Amino acid sequence: MRLEGLDQTINNPHETQQEVLNDLLQKAKNTVYGREYRFADIKNYRQFQEQVPVIDYEDLMPYISRLLQGEQNMLWPTRIRFLAKSSGTTGVKSKVVPVSSEGLHQCHYQGGRDMLALYIRNYPDAKLFSGKNLSIGGSQESKLTGKDEGFYTANISAIVMKNLPFWAQFGRTPGLEVTMMNNWEEKMKKIAAITSKEKVTSLAGSPMWMLLLLQHIIKEEKIEYIQDIWPNLEVFFHGAVSFLPYRPLFEKLDRDKSLRYLEIYNATEGFFGLQDLPDDPSLLLMLNYGIFYEFIPEKDYLSENPRVLPLSEVELGKKYSMVISTNSGLWRYKIGDTVKFTSIAPYRFIISGRTKHCINIFGEDLFTEHAEKALDVVCKKTGAILKDYTAAPFFYETRSKGYHEWLVEFVKSPEDLKEFATILDKELSELNDDYAQKRRNDTAIGPPVVREMPSGTFYEWLRKNGKLGGQHKIPRLSNSRGLVEELIEIGKNISPEVKNN
Repeated sequence: MRLEGLDQTINNPHETQQEVLNDLLQKAKNTVYGREYRFADIKNYRQFQEQVPVIDYEDLMPYISRLLQGEQNMLWPTRIRFLAKSSGTTGVKSKVVPVSSEGLHQCHYQGGRDMLALYIRNYPDAKLFSGKNLSIGGSQESKLTGKDEGFYTANISAIVMKNLPFWAQFGRTPGLEVTMMNNWEEKMKKIAAITSKEKVTSLAGSPMWMLLLLQHIIKEEKIEYIQDIWPNLEVFFHGAVSFLPYRPLFEKLDRDKSLRYLEIYNATEGFFGLQDLPDDPSLLLMLNYGIFYEFIPEKDYLSENPRVLPLSEVELGKKYSMVISTNSGLWRYKIGDTVKFTSIAPYRFIISGRTKHCINIFGEDLFTEHAEKALDVVCKKTGAILKDYTAAPFFYETRSKGYHEWLVEFVKSPEDLKEFATILDKELSELNDDYAQKRRNDTAIGPPVVREMPSGTFYEWLRKNGKLGGQHKIPRLSNSRGLVEELIEIGKNISPEVKNN
């Protein structure tokens, strides 16, 4: 598998990005959006910044609505047939984004090819292709517009799988009929029954859903380790959520600790990065996939007119919110993910969180990155094994001081939950100066309260909200208590059947 093209872009990142921008503007200049913002007149990046606004999904909705009514050439010139459903982490109830043919082939599929090529480069003795890849796709939903123009609406994983070339379909399991099932619980049973009889050498998907599948197979087959069913399994390509809290759970199922883990960043809006070095968790930014990247500095996340930087101006160790323009017709679109660069030659980064997934009620600026790192340390110190969690602020009605309430579901509970909360508080203070200042002497925030939830609580919330499978996930941090209150009620009424999931 060849990597010359990728190596070329790594050595010429800024020239590559300028070529991508020029190509995007040239191709889309006669679209409705291109004419509205005079793409044909744009000669350089400065003009692009001045003429084209930075937008959220809400700004995109009028164009999506017209697209759904049968109008094409809205955001991208080629016909849009696919609409990717997001994971539902924004305030919009039903969020879909266009996926063009170019977006599929030049972005998502190219990402898959580079992922495999880099893996083979790193592990020349790999026997990846001697067996099949087990991947769990999202649900699909066939949809027609008012003018009978057919759209295929699904999670991005389902769209990608449905359109894979025949040779790629031959190398994966289970077949499309099972992969595309909408009933997640029934689908899991069928996937388990089929794949347990296959020679599986690799896994791909969200850690949460893959873990549930593996646990189901182990229970049904009455085995202890995944090697008892797939002795040739060698790698798990994972994405969608942080792997940090899930790694200990996978390692418990790995008898000889031989399974390799490699992260990819394949979001609804595009394939942005992948782990190219075995011993470095950072992700290589993919610069030649038809995506032009810009970055909003941390202090401007919530600004109405944020300062926006091109790739050439980012700095090491600083956090940025990603802004993308893509070959599916997203223009200066804020995806809400935040990144921090660990290298600029080449450009490597880690995902640090979400601009909208944080707690900042008391000025503490607590992001998912802080939570993941702190919980990892706490679990190691207490011997606990975490399964799922979320957190939100709590306000007393008669007192001004509030605190953070953490709802946690464990595979292995700590011996002392109060000690767990105390260590969590200490680690968060070490990681986040703003949090430490607000917590010092209980100045603005009281100590965190950790509430252990019954097994299956988070799963039941996902099931009740139609979010089983695909890239759906539990929002980790929120300024609102809506999710926390729902989970508390579910925990009170959870049935024995759910607890056993």
